[in-house]
Amino acid sequence: MATKTSPASTAKAAPAKPRKTPAKVAAVPETPEIKAITPMGWMHTARFLTTAAELFHLPELDVPEIAFVGRSNAGKSTCINTLTQQKQLAFASKKPGRTQHINLFALGKQGVTDAVLADLPGYGYAAVPKQDKLRWQKVMANYLVTRENLKGIVLLCDPRLGMTELDEVLLEVIRPRVEEGLNFLVLLTKSDKLTRSEGAKALSIAKLQAGGGQAKLFSALKKQGVEDLA
Repeated sequence: MATKTSPASTAKAAPAKPRKTPAKVAAVPETPEIKAITPMGWMHTARFLTTAAELFHLPELDVPEIAFVGRSNAGKSTCINTLTQQKQLAFASKKPGRTQHINLFALGKQGVTDAVLADLPGYGYAAVPKQDKLRWQKVMANYLVTRENLKGIVLLCDPRLGMTELDEVLLEVIRPRVEEGLNFLVLLTKSDKLTRSEGAKALSIAKLQAGGGQAKLFSALKKQGVEDLA
């Protein structure tokens, strides 16, 4: 028995309407605030900017600057290398006192500087000539007090040694700026060498000494505290 063919089945299919091309969505500009919410997503852009033995050699910048300070061999350069995921960005030497300049590193896409990290000379190393130590101390103090775009200071401290007299002197130098709102962090490095109870005790003491700042445990070896800092 023949099957009737309906008109609908014999009619030619209507030509498909051309699909509209979706409108392009404008890209959201990548601001420092947006970058900051992505752990480690911004720090890896760090690159060497300049080095200076005197303040007047430093470029005048209008972007936030974060300074890393501490005793010689406290781990400043290692900390910067760990945070930026680069092995040799900041020169890390086993010989204390090798960093004798203020080294600046730019953060941001190539050709753009959104923020700056500053690696300052270490202090307290006896083998360095007294004249050099006095000069470094003067340059550092002037930098920490007068650098207008300085927005944060990270003081690195070996928790096994605790705060030294020189660390306390530095705290007094920066105290006025911290009281005015400058971000300040005491970073207890090499925390992997401490037991859990020793780490908790060291952290508690550091928070008291920070005087309005914060304190955190950090280990470049175990990557402890890396996400918090980045």
